[in-house]
Formats: sequence, C-alpha cells, structure tokens
Amino acid sequence: MSDMITADLVDLDLSADTKEAAARSLAERMVAQGRVTDLDGFLADVAAREAQMPTGLDGGIGIPHCRSAHVTEPTLAFGRSAAGIDFGAPDGPADLIFLIAAPAGADDAHLTILSSLARQLMNADFTAALRSAPDAEGAAALIRGDEAPRAAGGTDALSAAPASDDSASASASASQDSAVAPGAASAGATAGRTAPAATGAATPARSATVGPAAGSAEGPFRIVAVTSCPTGIAHTYMAAESLENAGREAGVEITVEPQGSAGFTRLDPAVIAAADAVIFAHDVPVREKDRFAGKPTVDVGVKAGINRPAELIAEVREKAARGETTAPAAAGQDAGAPVERAGDSTEGYGTKLRTWLMSGVSYMVPFVAAGGLLIALGFAIGGYKINKAPSVMDHFLWTQADSWGALLFQIGGVAFGFLVPVLAGYIAYGMADRPGLVPGFVGGAISLTINAGFLGGLAAGLIAGGVVMAIQRVRIPAALRGIMPVVVIPLISSAIVGFLMFVVIGKPIASAQKAMTDWLGGLTGTNAVLLGALLGLMMCFDLGGPVNKVAYTFATAGIAVSDPGDSAMKIMAAVMAAGMVPPLSMALATTVRGKLFTPTERENGKAAWVLGASFISEGAIPFAAADPLRVIPSSMVGGAITGALSMAFGATLRAPHGGIFVVPLIGNPLLYLVAIAAGVCATTALVVLLKGLRKPAPGATPTGTADGGTTPTAPGRKEQPVAA
Repeated sequence: MSDMITADLVDLDLSADTKEAAARSLAERMVAQGRVTDLDGFLADVAAREAQMPTGLDGGIGIPHCRSAHVTEPTLAFGRSAAGIDFGAPDGPADLIFLIAAPAGADDAHLTILSSLARQLMNADFTAALRSAPDAEGAAALIRGDEAPRAAGGTDALSAAPASDDSASASASASQDSAVAPGAASAGATAGRTAPAATGAATPARSATVGPAAGSAEGPFRIVAVTSCPTGIAHTYMAAESLENAGREAGVEITVEPQGSAGFTRLDPAVIAAADAVIFAHDVPVREKDRFAGKPTVDVGVKAGINRPAELIAEVREKAARGETTAPAAAGQDAGAPVERAGDSTEGYGTKLRTWLMSGVSYMVPFVAAGGLLIALGFAIGGYKINKAPSVMDHFLWTQADSWGALLFQIGGVAFGFLVPVLAGYIAYGMADRPGLVPGFVGGAISLTINAGFLGGLAAGLIAGGVVMAIQRVRIPAALRGIMPVVVIPLISSAIVGFLMFVVIGKPIASAQKAMTDWLGGLTGTNAVLLGALLGLMMCFDLGGPVNKVAYTFATAGIAVSDPGDSAMKIMAAVMAAGMVPPLSMALATTVRGKLFTPTERENGKAAWVLGASFISEGAIPFAAADPLRVIPSSMVGGAITGALSMAFGATLRAPHGGIFVVPLIGNPLLYLVAIAAGVCATTALVVLLKGLRKPAPGATPTGTADGGTTPTAPGRKEQPVAA
C-alpha cells in the first residue's frame, strides 16, 4: 500500500463540518498529488456512491469511496476530525475519515489492497492507534502497514493474538484476520465508542436447542456467508471481517465469500453442502445464489453484517433450530450471474464455452418470449396479413381490432430486433464481464445488418469476448487505467470485431445461415418427423439442462424473425409439446397409481399439473432425481412420440412459450393436443410399469406411517434417491 497513501494525503486536523466538505478537502489533496484529474467530476462520483448508502460505520469511522474515471491510480486519503462529521452511522459522527478512490479499471491487486484496509478497520487497536497518531507520517505508516498498531497492553496487536487462532500466523499483517475480539474495540477508542460487533459477546451460544456447540462430538455449527456492496471495495470486506470475528466469539465455524469488485473466489461446494445455515449481507444481488438454496438463511444489508454480526449468527441458528429453510434450487436453473461462473480456472474449455453460450441464451430468452407472444397475439387479433399493415405511427384507430393487432405485432418485431445483439453482447459479457458488452452488442448488430443471423451472433459474441480478454492482459500504464473501460477497450474491441464481421467472416457465416434456413424450409415427410422425434428426446433428456436448452434455442432461433417460415413454426410447436410431457406424465402417474410414489412425490405431482401445462419441464425434476433410470427414459420415449406426432400433424406455433395458454395461437390445435396426450399416456404407462416391477419405495403407501413406515424427512434435507 506504499504507493496509495503518503503523508501528503493525511490531514490530522480536518476542519470540515459536513461529509461533502470533508470529501472535498481530502480530494483536493489527491488532485495536488496528481491522483485525481477532475475534482468536481470525482466528487460527483463520490456523492453518487454516498446516495446509494451512507458510508458511516459504528465506531466513529467514515469511508466515502467510489470507482471513478477521474482517478489515475488507486489512492487513499485520511482525515481526523476533532469535532466529528456525520456520515450517517447509527452511533453518531465519525472522527476517522478514509476517502478511497479507485480507477474505473482498477486491477485486482490494487483492489485487494484496498479490501485489506477495509478489514483492518475492524481492528480496534488499529483505529485507536490512528486516533493517537502524533503526525501525518506516522498515520500514513500505520495505514500502509509499515508500523504495527499497539494493543492495550503495549505489545503489537499481532503478537498479542492467541497462539491457538488458526487464522493468525507469524507473517500476517495488520490487515489480515485479527484474533482480537471485536468487543475490544472500545479499549482504545474515544468515550462512548463501541466496536461494530461489540454486541456479539453478550449473545450466548444456544447449543442445547440450536445445534452442537463448538468442540462437541458432532463438530461446530457451520455457517457460510456472502458479503457484497455496490462498489465492492470497503463494506464488502468489512462485513466479512466482522462476521468472522463474531463467529469466533460465538464458537461457530463461519466461512465468508466476499463478492468484491475484482470478482470473487467461490466457496468449495463441499463447504456449502456441509453448512448448517447461510447469511447474506449484501446491497447488490448475490451472484450464483442458487448454490445456497435449501438452507436456513438470513438475508440483510451489508451494514447489518458490519454492525450486528452476532445478532445475525444467533438469528440464523434459531432458524436452523426451527427448520426454516429456503426453497431448494431447481436443477438446470441458471445459477446467478453467468459472468462470474465463466472465470473458474478449474473448468475445462468445453465447460467454459457452454457457460458462455448459456449466458447469452439466458439473457436472450426473455426477449424471445415477449416478442414471440406479442407477434402471436398480433396475428390472433389482426389475422395473418397483419405483417403487411402500415406503421401504427401513421395509422391507428382505437376502435379497430386490426390496429391493435398491428400494434402488438410491431412491438413484438422491435423486441425481436434485440435478439441477436443481446445474444452476442451477453456471450461476450459472460467471457469478459462488462467491458465485453459494447463490442458484443456491436458485433450482434452487424450480424443482423449482413444477414448472418444467430450464427453470426454466436460468432460475434465469442470474438468480442476473446478480443476484450486479450486487451485486458496487456500491461497498461497507471495513467491510462482510468480510461481503459470507458474509452480504450470499447473503442479498440468494437473496431476489431466490426472489421472481422464486415470483412473477414461475415459473408461465410451469412451463407451458412441461409443454407440452414433453406434446409429447414425443405423439411417434409419422414425427415420432419425424425427431426421432431430427435428434438423431443433432447427436451426430455435433462429437463431444463444444457441438452434441453440446445433444443429450445434451436427452435426459438427459427421463429426469432418477424416472418418465420412454416418449418420453423412446426419445430417450435414440437419442442414445446415435448417439453410439456414429463411433468404432465408424472402428475398423471401419481394420480392413477399413487401407491408407487412417496407422499412427497404425490404432493409434487399436484404441482406438476400446473408446471407441465405451463411448459416448465423442471416440474419433473423431483421425480427424475429420485428414480432417474425409470423416469428419464420413460420421459424421453413420450417426448419423442409427441415431437414426431406434432411434426406429422403440421402443428405450428409462433410463440416460444406459454404451454396450453397459447393453444389458441397454435395451428391445428386439436391435433397438437392429441400429440401431447399420446406422449403423456406413453410416458405414464412406462413409468407405472417400470415402478411396478420393483418393490415400493419406503413410505410409498397411501396410508403413510401407519402402513408404510414413512420416516419424515428432515426440513431442508433432500430425500435419498430410490435404488434403481
């Protein structure tokens, strides 16, 4: 941290009386040192961050901070106020003010150093030493870590840590996890100040009713936590430190995943699986939140993690004792922000590629659904010549149905215009985070311009992400880092992607897209039926997983134009029909032969009626997870039958979703329902037959515990799969 703060950036007699004046006074020192190029622009960024959430903390600390394009290098300025300045902390004004300035393109190393300072602020001896620092050079040395703060007994805080604390080591700096109890924060503080976690010491462990106490034969109560804030610099890491300190005091085993600006390191899935409870302390969405589903959870703002961590630990232990859990994650559901998942170095290239592509598809699907349904409604209201209607800007009659049909059709067409740019943009986003968005969207728009369609969008997204990742690996002078994400990366990457799409690969891709469209248009007879059967098999293979998504994306790509061909609409109809078969079949099977299923499965069967009717294939996942060797093959057989019959009957569909609720928009709707019914009956018969050949699962009798000896499942715990 030696290059982040010097004595010139320290003011031990800060005379400002408002947080705005304090920020200006410290920012002026940054300007004088050449660390900030535009004082007013930087202060506007600081004020915008402050408007999101006050940056005052209990214990007399204010940490105004922001990422700004006006910052040339990561910088820290420190001010000490005798009168105190109100930064919105519950316990009163702050006398220690840290202004943290990070460039918009700050690298991971600098952000890690800033995050270690945030953790350091939770060390009571550190803040006490700053309050008594005699000069600016001494204060700067303390913040840089050149000098270790003194504990109350006169020894270095680090050497005073108990030898048994595993988190402390001989080489640990003052910024690392300190073994000093957070309740000791008032030892060197001014009168009336308490540490953020001071209340933690007063909260007794509830081992008798909540869970095993630390050191018991069963091991300690285990908690996993996630912390995050809008900028991911200060509060994120302070909350993590506070929770860890409170966890040590409470005798629980707590593991924290700070989701900061520089990305985050995922907790080991085994650690999450072994956890008894979860704490979310965040002000931005938790990334990959589904990893933590199905456990007792406390969900609060990040400042609660800083100010009252012991209360959060006690609260989540009480929830665990009562068996209160969140809903389990549905298999195949996208796990949070795809961009963060894409960076896992342990994944193979094939896995990463699938993740990047699914990132684009997941963001594209809502546009497909909204645009497709609007276009379908437009045709339903205005007839099949509505695509020839003039613009509603020029001709719209409130009392005429055709005008409303034309309006819906044209809105849907506009929504469809975003499909390829969104696909390409978010593939690039999945690879390179936000810097990939601009070249990705530009490449996707060019793909539309040159008629390269979805294939062009896929190529543009992958190229854009790769170009940005390559640029990010180039070492950049500190003076240019602030403009990299807003000027340099978008400019260079867009130019490269545009050149490649227009001049090099655009024409071949457009030819391939046209060939695929012509092939689909020429599908008739046996070929069409076989394609329908294949798509039906794919839709039912993993029930919302990657194979299912490939089939669905293939179908939606065909209708994602304002005037799709007849073959494309047949494919969409076959895919949706096949996707409805598994949940509807499980619902029917639990109705006609309930004794073959557990009470829980019979309850899931009731929900599967609605899920299947709505084209949500995941409704069959609980059944497939419990008995995969019987449910999945049976579902695939039914899906193949339905897909083949739908193609044979010539059913068409312009909407990419909706289930039975869009039947009025389907061509040949009666035969379409016959195709679905045939597949459902086939799957139901196979499931009942296969399950009837083996012994009933424990608890499968309708009479429950009286006849079947059902053992209640622990709250939040998954049932064991039935042996195949």
